[in-house]
Amino acid sequence: MMWTRLKAKSEGKLTKQICKVVLDHFETQYSKELGDAWSAVRDILTSPSCWQHAVLLNRFSYPFELEKDLHFKGYHTLFQGSLPYYPKSMKCYLSRIPHRMPSERHQIGSLKKYYLLNAASLLPVLALELRDGEKVLDLCAAPGGKSIALLQCAYPGYLHCNEYDSLRLRWLRQTLESFIPESLENVIKVSELDGREMGDAQPEKFDKVLVDAPCSNDRSWLFSSDSQKAACRISQRRKLPVLQIELLRSAIKALRPGGLLVYSTCTLSKAENQDVISEILNSCRDIMPVNIEEMARTCSQDFAFAPTGQECGLLVIPEKGKAWGPMYVAKLKKSWTV
Repeated sequence: MMWTRLKAKSEGKLTKQICKVVLDHFETQYSKELGDAWSAVRDILTSPSCWQHAVLLNRFSYPFELEKDLHFKGYHTLFQGSLPYYPKSMKCYLSRIPHRMPSERHQIGSLKKYYLLNAASLLPVLALELRDGEKVLDLCAAPGGKSIALLQCAYPGYLHCNEYDSLRLRWLRQTLESFIPESLENVIKVSELDGREMGDAQPEKFDKVLVDAPCSNDRSWLFSSDSQKAACRISQRRKLPVLQIELLRSAIKALRPGGLLVYSTCTLSKAENQDVISEILNSCRDIMPVNIEEMARTCSQDFAFAPTGQECGLLVIPEKGKAWGPMYVAKLKKSWTV
């Protein structure tokens, strides 16, 4: 019965209309930036029936019976322990075929057992290499999936989740309440600061910083219901890299010397990905690139990648059977001396 309802819900999603304005814009831009790979990527992005969903288990309310059921249905664990810094406490299950578990409802006082997500969104979390006791900042934290994933990796000494948008902030608070026990509330702070001001407000406070930046979300933009709004978004797209660079500069100020910073987006756009990181590396003398190519080699069985021309940057592109992404991840380190 549950799967019947789910199938109906999934088929309902297929009736969503692709926004031609956005698709035409992507066609022009991404056929240049991705070359021959764009055709296969476009086929996945425009076909929600091909999309896959990963199941991140909540270690604070561990679903042993669900885990057995996932094994029975042919799911396998992400990376299968092959990454050197993959924490044993994180359990994420993938299916090679398009298959979506039903979402759990938010219930006050009851922790959810799992979180549904695009598996590629775990790559920036893992790239941070979070350790117990560290102070970590999630600068643009809503809706909260990456904050939840960080807490599956380790017990930070302090986790600061920031979100500037008030509507998204409420979503973030609800997500944290749904997954995190009260015993951890004293190490988690939620704030509503403009992320561009965080560096001045909290200088050199954090060991690790995640900047999952506001970006032109390719998947959702393709299904914009209002063509006029979509056209407006596209015209404003040129301004996003300016915001992303400002957020990164703020994050760098908030990072202690020797600390790690990970930047991520869910767009294929070179202007919002490689070009932003190149600008930071060219203009910030205290920031060094960290080679992340080993991560791509290690997880190529689960993800497809496009070349970025950067040792510190990865770009996950969706393809058939590996319909994860888009997800850009860049890893940087703040030097001890300038």
